[in-house]
Amino acid sequence: MSSVCPLAAGIAVSAPVPAPLCPSGILLAATLDHLADHGWADQPLFLPSLLTAELAAECRQRADDGSFRPAGVGIGSARVTVPTLRGDRILWLERGLSPACDAYMQVMDGVRDALNGQFFLGLRDYETHFACYAPGAGYVRHLDRFRDNDARVVSAVLYLNEGWSLADGGALRLHPPGSASIDVQPDAGRLVLFMSADMPHEVLPSTRDRLSLAGWFRQAPK
Repeated sequence: MSSVCPLAAGIAVSAPVPAPLCPSGILLAATLDHLADHGWADQPLFLPSLLTAELAAECRQRADDGSFRPAGVGIGSARVTVPTLRGDRILWLERGLSPACDAYMQVMDGVRDALNGQFFLGLRDYETHFACYAPGAGYVRHLDRFRDNDARVVSAVLYLNEGWSLADGGALRLHPPGSASIDVQPDAGRLVLFMSADMPHEVLPSTRDRLSLAGWFRQAPK
């Protein structure tokens, strides 16, 4: 198993962290094996609760202060906002946005290294945004890779929802080719990985606000 968390010595978020930020310090080998065998994988409790809570609080604060914008579908000049197809609001992360976001980006840099080490994918960067789905909002079945841009290789979703229950809805529904669909609950700290070009998926409506960080590990476009 390869270490993917460069935070083992501890990184301060909004307050000093007395213990290592990533207790396990690893992306589980079983997670990588499942991704290789099935095209998707999830690892519950991937992030420690402290960082997960910091990210959730920031997501709510920035959603409340008007920083989020309605998400669109398509790319470039063809990008449009269609709430019946995609109902989330988003805010793209950049380095320096906040200590918590920087800590998260460092963790995901480690995940990128692990994916490259295991699968030789040539992943060069990671892009990600906060996503907030209001009650009743969802995202219809789709693929994450654009038809005219093959940069996105592996999709990653990190959930920020404490105390989530089945009755809240909001599952990520994966549609593995040739297999029955799979529902993944958006529990706080859970990381889901899947192949961007090959895994149709959708976000089911929920009965409460649903928060996440959606991102993509990218290669140089061919």
